[in-house]
Amino acid sequence: MVVHRDHAPAGRGRTAGGVLRAARRRAGQWTSLAVASLAPLVGIGLTWRRRRRLDPTALFMIAALLLSALITLITGDPRTLLARESWITGALGGWILASLAMTRPFLLDVAIKLSPPGAGERFDHLWQGSRIFHRWVLVASLAWGVAFLADAAARVAMAYTLPVDSVPLLGTVLLIVLIVAAQGLVMIHGRRTGAFAVLREHG
Repeated sequence: MVVHRDHAPAGRGRTAGGVLRAARRRAGQWTSLAVASLAPLVGIGLTWRRRRRLDPTALFMIAALLLSALITLITGDPRTLLARESWITGALGGWILASLAMTRPFLLDVAIKLSPPGAGERFDHLWQGSRIFHRWVLVASLAWGVAFLADAAARVAMAYTLPVDSVPLLGTVLLIVLIVAAQGLVMIHGRRTGAFAVLREHG
């Protein structure tokens, strides 16, 4: 006598397996996010303990990690996937502008952290003591912040109005043009106002 056993449909088994694998990948992404956030969180705590102020660079790193995690959860039609690329540049531009209300703007904070100890201290001293340098940093922050926000807005517009295949290349070209324009404005302003001369004098 032949005994027939019930088997789950192959398609259902594959679907369940795919859901399980996706869940594992997502759990791994969130674990990586939590681990990567530890260093910035420690930096924020130490800065607050020593100076009683927030660290704009560490805050941005945590926000960028969270935003990257959220972007990976977004699915949909190709235009939606293209539009989500604007989140990064939009968040960066918004953070640059928002940091102007902090003790030290984001761009200056990054420059100080990436510079040798002597140069970083000089930048901090000039930010507090030189009106020309102070104004130049503000202008640079405005230029870069507006450039990244413009890139984000343009990417959304292109994603929903232009042929899908042309958007990635045009987005790259647009970002390069905006970066060149922002940096050009910063360089011109630095020369005309004497900010570069101040930097050389205190070099």
